[in-house]
Amino acid sequence: MNLLDLHCTPHAGAADRIVADQVAGLLAQLPGWAQDADGISISKTFTFKNYAEAMDFAQQVAKMADAEDHHPDLSISYGRCSVRYNTHDVGGLSLNDFICAAKADQYAQS
Repeated sequence: MNLLDLHCTPHAGAADRIVADQVAGLLAQLPGWAQDADGISISKTFTFKNYAEAMDFAQQVAKMADAEDHHPDLSISYGRCSVRYNTHDVGGLSLNDFICAAKADQYAQS
């Protein structure tokens, strides 16, 4: 499954939550992403040459988040942007988190 070819869909409830073995398989497709200690989110910190590049990346992620209707937590500092995904409606991780993580990676490479 190519995550970049997918789009987010509404999820609600525990039935839409990704289980541990699925998380591991999906993370294998996303270098640098890791499941957070809370067990219900994934994150990655992207590095850039300067603050402006980090802000440009964050704005690209924000536009994608609005288009996909799935919004991350972003933390921006000089030359860095940390992105954290989870799906509040399922109380953990859904496929949407991994779709958006793949798209964020694509923006960082461009």
